[in-house]
Amino acid sequence: MSGPALDPNARINLSKARLLLIDGNEHAIDLLGKMACGLGFQDVTRALNAAEANAALKREQIDLIITEARIGEDDAYGLIRELRRAADSANRYCPVIVTQGHVRPEDVANSRDAGANFVLLKPITPQVLLQRILWVLRDKRNFVEAPNYVGPDRRFKFEGPPIGSDGRRKDDVAPSLSAESGENMSQSELAELLKPQKVVL
Repeated sequence: MSGPALDPNARINLSKARLLLIDGNEHAIDLLGKMACGLGFQDVTRALNAAEANAALKREQIDLIITEARIGEDDAYGLIRELRRAADSANRYCPVIVTQGHVRPEDVANSRDAGANFVLLKPITPQVLLQRILWVLRDKRNFVEAPNYVGPDRRFKFEGPPIGSDGRRKDDVAPSLSAESGENMSQSELAELLKPQKVVL
């Protein structure tokens, strides 16, 4: 998925935004922390495991979470699911970006189904990180609460419910087709209709 093009003249102030970085690798989290500070973040909390991340999420309100897909012995998917289902958490709707060195289609699906907003492939450059942060902050997808999923709407484009279905969401509108009228056109009539016409000016 691609985000919007970054306007080189755009100004964005991230100094008041509270960022939570989660990565079991101290070198990686230090590098990402320096990159975030270079982009303007001043309030950066770091967590090396799920326990530290959960403690930070209970302690303070966070504006953005960037987490490695693998956190030590655990993965981030359980942490994200738990956060999304915590109805009493102030951070339930917080955007989550998952970072990963090697991304397979099933990894993207796991992140999406856990409730993450975006998957970012490593290595990460400051420009790409800023583009993805801006994309996530401008994301207008609805927050979905269903028995098997809680998080941002997994559909990036709305093209109506699947054919033959009335849809699963209350705002889905099934396409309606009018009853056929008259006889079908013959092949020669169709060919005549589609034949290029000369335009005289």
